[in-house]
Amino acid sequence: MEIGGLQKLSLLDYPDRACCTIFTLGCNFRCPFCHNASLILPPFSGNIISEEEIFSFLKKRIGLLDGVCITGGEPLLQKKLEPFLYQIKSLGFSIKLDTNGSFPERLQRLISSQLVDYVAMDIKNAPNKYSQTIGIKNFDLAPIKESVSTLMADEIPYEFRTTVVRELHTAEDMLALAQWIQGSEKYYIQNFVCSDDVLIKDLSGYSEKELQNILLSILPFLPAAELRGI
Repeated sequence: MEIGGLQKLSLLDYPDRACCTIFTLGCNFRCPFCHNASLILPPFSGNIISEEEIFSFLKKRIGLLDGVCITGGEPLLQKKLEPFLYQIKSLGFSIKLDTNGSFPERLQRLISSQLVDYVAMDIKNAPNKYSQTIGIKNFDLAPIKESVSTLMADEIPYEFRTTVVRELHTAEDMLALAQWIQGSEKYYIQNFVCSDDVLIKDLSGYSEKELQNILLSILPFLPAAELRGI
């Protein structure tokens, strides 16, 4: 496992859980609004955290933390992810996985093996804007659609979420996105906030009023949709 960060306590990353958050290195997307750019662009200049350090920490948190969130980067790129998750589960923690949905077979395997308890998948944009939004020309959307279908089969609790960026997302895009994933269990709109670790700096978010208007427009298709962090 290539691990570039550990947040020892979060009350936000895993719904209804006190968790720690583990950040894996590397991603197959290049979303310009990525807020973990230092994790996805080689060479990594920070400190690599060993699995031994992670498990030493987790053993001390048994009974204090409820869960572990695995995020990135894109965790499903990690070749040793399955045995790593198995060890976490053996300590009694529940596991939330954050993913971009581009590896549906790996996602299904983790779900079928009961190695994850909750999945948060980023839906980057409406289908016709996906390539532009993830920074990959002529991207084949089939794996994303397969992952969406896998989660919507309701084998496991899940959520979809979208970080909205003024330069990339229009109200029309968000409506098309909502129609695509109509019937999903949970959907969250998150506003883009610039930081020192964003891949491209000259991007901006929406006002709260604009986000509320977007939310109202998609509620007929996603009645459970909410704004998050607003």
